[in-house]
Amino acid sequence: QVDRYLYHMRLSDDVLLDVMARFQAEMVKGLGRDTNPTATVKMLPSFVRSLPDGSEKGDFLAVDLGGSQFRAHQVKVFDDGKQSSQLESKFYHTPKEVIQGNGAELFDYIADCLLDFMETKSLKHKKLPLGFTFSFPCKQTRLEEGFLLAWTKHFKVRGVQDTDVVSSLRKALQKRKDIDVDVLALVNDTVGTMMTCGYDDPRCEVGLIIGTGTNACYMEEMRHIDLVEGDEGRMCINTEWGAFGDDGALDDLRTEFDRELDLGSLNPGKQLFEKMISSLYLGELVRLIILKMTKEGLLFNGKVSTALLTKGKIEMKHISAMEKYKEGLSNTKEILTELNLFPSEEDCIAVQHVCTIVSFRSANLCAAALAAILTRLRENKKLLRMRTTVGIDGGLYKTHPQYAKRLHKVVRRLVPNCDVRFLLSVNGSGKGAAMVTAVAHRLATQRKQIDAALAPFLLSLDTLREVKHKMRTELEYGLKRETQGTATVKMLPTYVCGTPDGTEKGKFLALDLGGTNFRVLLVKIRSGRRRSVQMYNKIFAIPLEIMQGTGEELFDHIVQCIADFLEYMGIKGARLPLGFTFSFPCRQASIDKGTLVGWTKGFKATDCEGEDVVDMLREAIRRRNEFDLDIVAVVNDTVGTMMTCGYEDPNCEIGLIAGTGSNVCYMEDMKNIEIVEGNEGKMCINTEWGGFGDNGCIDNIRTKYDKEVDEGSLNPGKQRYEKMTSGMYLGEIVRQILIDLTKQGLLFRGKISESLRKRGIFETKFLSQIESDRLALLQVRRILQQLGLDSTCDDSIIVKEVCGAVSKRAAQLCGAGLAAIVEKKRENRGVEHLQITVGVDGTLYKLHPHFSRILRETVKELAPQCDVTFMLSEDGSGKGAALITAVAKRLHNVGQK
Repeated sequence: QVDRYLYHMRLSDDVLLDVMARFQAEMVKGLGRDTNPTATVKMLPSFVRSLPDGSEKGDFLAVDLGGSQFRAHQVKVFDDGKQSSQLESKFYHTPKEVIQGNGAELFDYIADCLLDFMETKSLKHKKLPLGFTFSFPCKQTRLEEGFLLAWTKHFKVRGVQDTDVVSSLRKALQKRKDIDVDVLALVNDTVGTMMTCGYDDPRCEVGLIIGTGTNACYMEEMRHIDLVEGDEGRMCINTEWGAFGDDGALDDLRTEFDRELDLGSLNPGKQLFEKMISSLYLGELVRLIILKMTKEGLLFNGKVSTALLTKGKIEMKHISAMEKYKEGLSNTKEILTELNLFPSEEDCIAVQHVCTIVSFRSANLCAAALAAILTRLRENKKLLRMRTTVGIDGGLYKTHPQYAKRLHKVVRRLVPNCDVRFLLSVNGSGKGAAMVTAVAHRLATQRKQIDAALAPFLLSLDTLREVKHKMRTELEYGLKRETQGTATVKMLPTYVCGTPDGTEKGKFLALDLGGTNFRVLLVKIRSGRRRSVQMYNKIFAIPLEIMQGTGEELFDHIVQCIADFLEYMGIKGARLPLGFTFSFPCRQASIDKGTLVGWTKGFKATDCEGEDVVDMLREAIRRRNEFDLDIVAVVNDTVGTMMTCGYEDPNCEIGLIAGTGSNVCYMEDMKNIEIVEGNEGKMCINTEWGGFGDNGCIDNIRTKYDKEVDEGSLNPGKQRYEKMTSGMYLGEIVRQILIDLTKQGLLFRGKISESLRKRGIFETKFLSQIESDRLALLQVRRILQQLGLDSTCDDSIIVKEVCGAVSKRAAQLCGAGLAAIVEKKRENRGVEHLQITVGVDGTLYKLHPHFSRILRETVKELAPQCDVTFMLSEDGSGKGAALITAVAKRLHNVGQK
């Protein structure tokens, strides 16, 4: 009979899945900037960005306003490795005149209670951080600020709505001269619950209150929260789900009893979801159902008592008692008798069943909304299956004999792909507020330490101008005969005296040695209307034992690779002109003579430095005695880059490499190159700017991390500028910073993993991946896990910030050096305004998400009279070498004629 009567309160799984989908849609609405104003579920940002990580410590105060009693707490958090804490509390009865009085009286009352508590605990002379649990919907723009949106739970204090409750509390506290308290955080009790449980279980990222009121919060990805600036990390969202359905979204599920209850409440039409599930209303719902059934003669022989007509006579404690099935019907009989209803056994069974249906519906609806939150979390993490913990508090959950079991069962049925642990919060609103304050305190301290570590990487415009001027000075030293010997920027003549003019043609071989791979290419160049460049190439690895063996072994390996390629292409008999890209500092006496100044990029082959690499290659070819080649030019990859772009754009007179290494070349007027005879025309100068600063001129901007990287490198004290700007070293600088921050306890829970100790683990490609704007922190965590670094969400944010600081400085320093070059070109030409193209190559420039933009911006800022176009080179070291060979052949033929 009762089942038929309350048919609409019995919700099938299909209905619950539908409610779940409706709530998910409301969450999306609440998170969107444009849709939030009309959303019923407000999805309020709490500005709590981090869960406890176990390193919190210290003494904290918390005050808690939201129930019938006001509470003050002292929480001691111990950094003893066991994550232990100690809570001491005092309860104060909140008089009705305060709950329904004016704002000044309310905050004076809070301040007086806190003063009394601090006197009791002898805390008056300590300056302590305080967390304020304020269990009402607030709009926050900062952690320590919140504007009350509306009172709930019988509170009706005048003059507080739409004002900042934290500043009101601060004003009240300031009047009491003998206490010094710093209000650090405003916390909702739901958030407090999540934080308390999060201290005990790091998986806890959802908070649920199911008691007098009801609400839920969870950790949302920042990129989905339109109402708050920034995309990094996560933030706790206080859903304020009690208002779900205020726009009519649940009207098909609301019964006549729900409507009657709502009309008789303090806030008709508001908090409709809360009125269907929270303990404040369930007793009244049961009373209205029993009353109607009695009036219709279905209960108590149709006799209605005065008590049954009295609002609020049936409370949640009565429902809980009546649903203690083990005690049979005795509790039900006793409660109904107290209400002057004289129940038969059938009446008792029916009323008990009404209570069951009402409380079961509450658990079902709560489970559906919670399942929507869990599904959102799982989808945010892109997981097929998720393990998580829900921190939970509230009288209904704690004291009702069946509620918790029902809730768990339904949640697990609705989200079978989530393994959910329900963790009961111990004093969430008090300890939780202290935990939020402790985390805020930790983050503020950490922020100062991280800022201090990264401050040396922030270069002001004045510092960058100084770098530009110093680079210009060093360029001049390298060009002058008397200073060239001691100059750190070597300004090596390349004997490349022209750029392509389009008449080049023929078949050319190119060799490319400059990293761990070695390439051999066949390049076919056509001129005239069908002007084109066709390339065929093969890549060969250079094993470490050959990179660091003898010079003879290295060049024999190179010739072996050439032989394989010629055979592969079927051209072993032809004597082709060859350009040799040799991307190491060489002193050239002509275009086909290059003496190695010194190895870089991890090469250490013996008996090569001071030797002519072209002669070494010719001797290796002779030793093999299989084929012959016409070695026309030895080329630096930077020059090849300039030539490749010069083939497309005659205005290209600068080449830049920003990759594993860092270097620049440019066309200099012959009259300025004192170490080469002749004053006519131009010649390409290979600056070898990586050595800039080897004389100490930029020591003022080198950090302790740069020094550590330098000392651990193959060539300490050499190539200092390159070590601050090139891809080979940036990852290593990041690793050194991460080690330092971990030692300070700011990362990876203070534990330096074995992988973090390994030099070279942090490759520059990881910087590019981590800094990608499209990458969610979850993916950053996955990259760090691949490196054996078990990181939290907070760790990922810090790692991303470190990578950003290191790569930004690299791009700015590179830009400052390039600005010196373009300014020199402008002065050489004697023009007010220069238009010039820079040919660029290198993985750092091509693949890093921000490097190229910051580089271009820096050049524009530091060389405002130069209009610089950046052109990506296509295979400067291969195609470029062939073009130089072709240009050299053309100029040689012109000379002969």
